Amino acid sequence: MTSVSPATPPLERRKPRENDWRLFLRLVPYARRHGRLLSISMLLLVPLAISGALQPILIGQAISLIRKESSAYEFLRNLPLAQGLGILEGLLLITVVIRLVFSGIQGYLVQKVGQQITADIRDDLFERVTSLAVRFFDRTPVGKLITRLTSDVEALGDVFTTGAIGIVSDIFSMLVIIVFMFREQWQLALMLVLMLLPITALIVYFQQQYRKANYKAREELSALNSTLQENIVGINVVQLFRRERFNSQLFRTTNERYMKEVDATIFHDSAVSATLEWIALVAIAAVLWLGGIFILRQQLDIGRLSTFILFAQRLFDPLRQFAEKFTAIQAGFTAVERVSDILDEPIEIRDPEKGKRAIASMISMGEIRFENVWFAYKDDDYIIKDLSFTIKPGEKIALVGPTGAGKSSIIRLLCRLYEPSRGRILVDGVDVRDLPQSELRRRMGVILQEGFLFAGDVKSNITLGDTYSMDEIRSAAQKTNVDKFIEQLPQTYDTQLRERGTNLSSGQKQLLAFARAAIRNPPILVLDEATASLDVGTEALIQDALDKLLIGRTAIVIAHRLSTIRNVDRIFVLKRGQLIESGTHEELLQQEGLYASLHNLQMFGS
Repeated sequence: MTSVSPATPPLERRKPRENDWRLFLRLVPYARRHGRLLSISMLLLVPLAISGALQPILIGQAISLIRKESSAYEFLRNLPLAQGLGILEGLLLITVVIRLVFSGIQGYLVQKVGQQITADIRDDLFERVTSLAVRFFDRTPVGKLITRLTSDVEALGDVFTTGAIGIVSDIFSMLVIIVFMFREQWQLALMLVLMLLPITALIVYFQQQYRKANYKAREELSALNSTLQENIVGINVVQLFRRERFNSQLFRTTNERYMKEVDATIFHDSAVSATLEWIALVAIAAVLWLGGIFILRQQLDIGRLSTFILFAQRLFDPLRQFAEKFTAIQAGFTAVERVSDILDEPIEIRDPEKGKRAIASMISMGEIRFENVWFAYKDDDYIIKDLSFTIKPGEKIALVGPTGAGKSSIIRLLCRLYEPSRGRILVDGVDVRDLPQSELRRRMGVILQEGFLFAGDVKSNITLGDTYSMDEIRSAAQKTNVDKFIEQLPQTYDTQLRERGTNLSSGQKQLLAFARAAIRNPPILVLDEATASLDVGTEALIQDALDKLLIGRTAIVIAHRLSTIRNVDRIFVLKRGQLIESGTHEELLQQEGLYASLHNLQMFGS
């Protein structure tokens, strides 16, 4: 099985732009989860649209009734003027109440659905991101991911709340108004409908231009967040090397590029709003002009002309509202496009199908075998080259070699954080690709050079979400000699740790990493420079705990200090991804090869 990484970072790849309809369809499955609320909100559009279209007619009828024009309904003309006006006022009040009540309910339901869809997409995005291979994160800036999981997802919710439902509401209202207009006077109605054609073309043009500018603005915002995140994480280096002014200039340059793209979006948004305002005024003027001609010819009365002036205003109101929604809708479609990049990102490392899964209980002894393994982080730049070796159950192996020899890459391949480009890796005779990842990693205890801690208490950083009793937690701490350090904390095991454990020293964080591995009692233990950050006293405690922890377990130890690995069963010496020497400490010294050179250099330095 060969896996080759793409040359271009995943979130930077440019795929063909999808049109708005295709992007909208990508959200439909999420909307179906809340179909009941959506259906109710759509049904409420009917009384809202009809009551809105009736209001101009009722006002026009009142004017016709006062002027005693023939366009007034006959049953109203047969009533006293006060009684007729009272009926019209009552009907108008009913339409106003309907619009007030129903629009409030409909707005609440739409916003609720939008927030639920946003939450669903955010959950799916987080699950997708945590399922992607480590290779993806090697090439993707953290700031860009954060932008897509936060501001992009928030903007995406507006596609339904402000966009889809709002557009359906506006279109439905316009259709109802058009029907009522043609019923009243077809010539004026036809003129207003024809005026919609050029404005629609203008909206489509500005929409396309806004969309391009908005996409660029989002990309620049991602770059801005990446720069910010990088400087916050590396604040120690920034201040120690006096990079504040230089980094501020870099941030300022990125910020200026972002503002330039935002200015372009503001221009196109303003252009749409201004155009619609102008068209609405022209429409009213056109109604007055043509209506005035009909009045002079006695083909129209004042009451019906008043109705059409209100119709012209109501007809273009949805378009004017669309201008207000324009920014949110297009930002939402841009967000859908950018979020889809992550949802479409292929999951490189997958669990095998159920029918092809090996029996997880087979991993009990801890034999590890690499068979002709090749691996490259990028294209054909191989870090591991045709590597083959076997580690027997219960054997203690040390990996030694200069920087870049491939030691850490071997660990990542064994844990299946990466897939080998060629060859295969077997644990107890089973290809790691035939085992569920959770089962494989549950049986491996990995302690890295720098222990990572989550915000939370001490005990949750040991259990990491698994179910262990308090006695088991204390037992693991005692086995690794970290119980004394924990007991000295203010609330012992309930002490709250800040993000990345910044209220603990590096050595204390590493101690918790040992307890984290010990509580799981794994048959395979991997130590990647695990004692590098410990002081002499703490290292002695850990070494004593390790001697107990390694009994009966297969162990792989990466260490630059050769004095710490003299007691392992075998030492593998790596150079440029190849195994060039293998043997015990004494055997390798007698060979006078690379290991002997490294040992002599360290002895000379000490």
